[in-house]
Amino acid sequence: MDAHYDQVMKARESAGQGTKKYFGYSTILDRAAFEEWRGQHSYDFFELPKGTPGQAIDLGLTYDFLSRWWGGRVAGLKDEAGATVHGLVFEIAEKDWAIIQHKEGVVTGMCVERPVKVKLADGSPDVIDAIAFTTNPVRATNDGPISDRFVEAITRGATSAGLPADWIAKLKTSAR
Repeated sequence: MDAHYDQVMKARESAGQGTKKYFGYSTILDRAAFEEWRGQHSYDFFELPKGTPGQAIDLGLTYDFLSRWWGGRVAGLKDEAGATVHGLVFEIAEKDWAIIQHKEGVVTGMCVERPVKVKLADGSPDVIDAIAFTTNPVRATNDGPISDRFVEAITRGATSAGLPADWIAKLKTSAR
């Protein structure tokens, strides 16, 4: 258990009864790594639901957060007309939102929430609203190398999530 556990549990107690759509595009997609993180932080009671594949539109990846844990820069989102970022849309109960915020680095000030538009891969023409997490602008930097370990983790996650092969290939090469 870490210092943020009590903060997260307090937020769960005061949360509403609804749900939020969460667009995950990063290490959350690596189910094994998520389960390891969940256990390390005493959230074994939380089950990440099955996600629906989709593409956040008019966004690209940018490696703009220098992480000591990953040993280099990790990915956030940047506005980029015509570009897309593949990931999964999860329906998260409001009472569990604080767990997602903890995983994504909100509680440490690393990341912030941002609204995104997502086209689901189910063939529907509809675009839905979701929330993603990206680097806190006050912490963004291009200093340091991109983390090879992080690129391996997001590639592994995208593969295990069944995201398109061309996206996985792009992940492997875009950080170079």
